Amino acid sequence: MGNSMVSGAQDRLAALRRNLSGVIQGKQECIEILTIALLANGSVLMEDVPGVGKTTFAKTLARSIDAQLNRIQFTPDLLPADILGSSIYNPADGSFHFRPGPIFCNVLLADEINRASPRTQSALLEAMNESQATIEGERHPLPEPFIVLATQNPIDFHGTYPLPEAQLDRFLVQMNLGYPAPDVEVSILYAQAESHPVDALKPVVSRSEVLAMQKEVRRVAVSEPVARYLVDIVSATRSDARLKLGVSPRGSLMLFRAAQASAFCQGRAYVLPDDVQRLSRYVLAHRVLLTPKAKYKGGGAIEVITDIVESVKVRT
Repeated sequence: MGNSMVSGAQDRLAALRRNLSGVIQGKQECIEILTIALLANGSVLMEDVPGVGKTTFAKTLARSIDAQLNRIQFTPDLLPADILGSSIYNPADGSFHFRPGPIFCNVLLADEINRASPRTQSALLEAMNESQATIEGERHPLPEPFIVLATQNPIDFHGTYPLPEAQLDRFLVQMNLGYPAPDVEVSILYAQAESHPVDALKPVVSRSEVLAMQKEVRRVAVSEPVARYLVDIVSATRSDARLKLGVSPRGSLMLFRAAQASAFCQGRAYVLPDDVQRLSRYVLAHRVLLTPKAKYKGGGAIEVITDIVESVKVRT
């Protein structure tokens, strides 16, 4: 990457962060993870209680990059065709024409995704993995860029279905917004006293610029020692006694892509072990399954991944 390209990208990313932080206050780490997911061309799963700003996150991102946002409210009676679209019969000439579903957009907000049945949830799999949808045997490419921001209620909430492991594996990162600090919450009250700040947002990055940055991210250098260090961490999840399911090779690739995007966001043309360490909890924790014994002890997947990262030696 040339210096001018890096400098120009940093200016655009700084403007994007300012837009996001102007609406989503006090969540700088979440904003950084969202930016990394966008540049790595990956999707985001947000698990939290209702009302902490998950929907606002998606709206703010879409406005900031001048993208089309579609929202799907997942409910138990939602069908795959309600997401993907279907062919409509025209009685005038006896033909069928395809009517695209809401998935054909740039930013898809899949709200309360775990309230729908696993069959309906699985309608997103191909779109998240290949940016396309195959409907009645015909391939339909999705607009670019394409990112899914999915929200899910905690699994102990009434009327929720656990996301299948295959679908969890398609999300680049999982993060929790959490409640704001008291001072931040007071600021939010005043910021929304007359109107919502997202309504006044203007685009600061074009969709073509996002696509250009996504291509540049793929060119960020990853040395072999760093790549082997990443694989060492992933391999350790497959032999840890606390886990009955370790991270798949897709998880390795997604951590690789996320580390490249992290380096790019910081203006570097190369990945450091720090990038891998910092992102492991966001990229790997939702891809593992705890053993019943580990669940009983009360330790979560994030704690296990953190322990693994601390125990794996950095390669030089």
